[in-house]
Amino acid sequence: MRSISFLLFIGLLIALGSCRSDFETVASTGNLAFSKDTIYLDTVFKNIGSSTYRLKVYNHGKNDISIPTIKLGKGLNSKYRMTVDGLQGTKGKIFNNVALLAKDSIYIFIETTADITDANPTDFLYTDQIEFDGGSNLQTVELVTLIQDAVFLYPKRFADGTTETLPIGDQKIEGFYLDENDPVNGNELLFTNQKPYVIYGYAAVPSGKIAVFEAGTRVHFHANSGLIVANNASINVNGTASTTDGLEKEVIFEGDRLEPEYSDVPGQWGTIWLTDGSTNNTINHLTVKNATIGLLIQNNDGTTVSIKNTQIYDSSNYGILAQTAKIEGENMVINSAGLASLSCSYGGDYKFTHCTLNNNWNSSSQAAVSVNNYSIGAIPEVKDLTQATFNNCIIYGSYPNELVLSKKTAAAFEYQFNNCLIKFDSATTNPDYQFQTDPVHYNAILLNESPKFYNVSQNKLNIDDTSGAFAKGNSAYLIPIDILGNTRTLPPDLGAYSNRPFAN
Repeated sequence: MRSISFLLFIGLLIALGSCRSDFETVASTGNLAFSKDTIYLDTVFKNIGSSTYRLKVYNHGKNDISIPTIKLGKGLNSKYRMTVDGLQGTKGKIFNNVALLAKDSIYIFIETTADITDANPTDFLYTDQIEFDGGSNLQTVELVTLIQDAVFLYPKRFADGTTETLPIGDQKIEGFYLDENDPVNGNELLFTNQKPYVIYGYAAVPSGKIAVFEAGTRVHFHANSGLIVANNASINVNGTASTTDGLEKEVIFEGDRLEPEYSDVPGQWGTIWLTDGSTNNTINHLTVKNATIGLLIQNNDGTTVSIKNTQIYDSSNYGILAQTAKIEGENMVINSAGLASLSCSYGGDYKFTHCTLNNNWNSSSQAAVSVNNYSIGAIPEVKDLTQATFNNCIIYGSYPNELVLSKKTAAAFEYQFNNCLIKFDSATTNPDYQFQTDPVHYNAILLNESPKFYNVSQNKLNIDDTSGAFAKGNSAYLIPIDILGNTRTLPPDLGAYSNRPFAN
């Protein structure tokens, strides 16, 4: 009986509490406190919604208060929108009589979608403010957003509701062919540095055509988007050395979320796919960030894919996945990939000189460099690896063994490492890893010496004269200029960077 009476008592308290529709408040006196006095919503492209930003509003007083109004300064015309303590208000712009308990706080969430025409024409900033109360009690929090104009490339939408697609084998994916005579954008095969580009779906370079990317071009890919270079088509990336940290002359491929919290998030978009039969592809001074696979290179037509002075960071699967490809890489830097930074698979022909190949992905299931001559389930299963040569390179990372060689004897498997720093901690009797006693495959190998990269987590793989890679290169493999445009001293340092003192 006592337990039943107790339950009835608790039920009565709940019922009484539920009948209370409000609590006693006093008017706000303009003494609110805020987690920020200005909210920067970072950079957005025109007419693309921003991320949601948070403001916390505090009542440090002893009384429960009611804020007569919380509104955007431009009212219903504002391009910002809010929710206040979970409420939508009038179109997300105006809120009346918002209660705030003593010693408590509420959250306001803010986002925006604005056009370049809404921004100030001199600095491209769109601004407003959140106004709390009015008159002598008025308090404000400033809102600032940088709006970027852009060229938008995307598949056509048809009258029946379907979307333009590309044939990929027996499959179709959402995408479109770049048009050199597009009625809106003009020549879509020429990417300039005048405006950034935003791509939805997969943009394809048609057979027989060349996509050219001028120095300073910026290309942003939406989720599940990328670039496809078709059979007999080409890509020419013509970046040059930059003189500032802004990489003003580099060509940059990355996702379309520009907020700082997305700067190193892997897998935001698909890949740059050089398909079977693509030809005469050249890449110079390109930075690829946050892709699923940075570069996917498959069975090109026998011409060499030239990759120079290129950086690939934070790929959710591979930095470069090459399958029966022919690649010559110089001054390449790859860091942080979910599977391998560089995978040379299903045979092919590869030569890499002065490259820094690191994998700082702690849960990586492979290594910085993986090389094999087969593909499971393929017909034929094996293909010749005619060359996998690494000269004056650094192969390092957070995994105990950062080099994986995997072969089947039914096809050629030719490899050689000359003057390379390699992380490989486990002693092994496997004949493929006899770094010090196999002069056919290994010459002047430094095992497990730290390269002392400047800041791996920030993708700064520069070295100085305390590095294990300092002055350990062979001049026979010299690339005279490093990835930053600096002249290499002799004997050269290993990797893509020549040593420089680090800035404080």
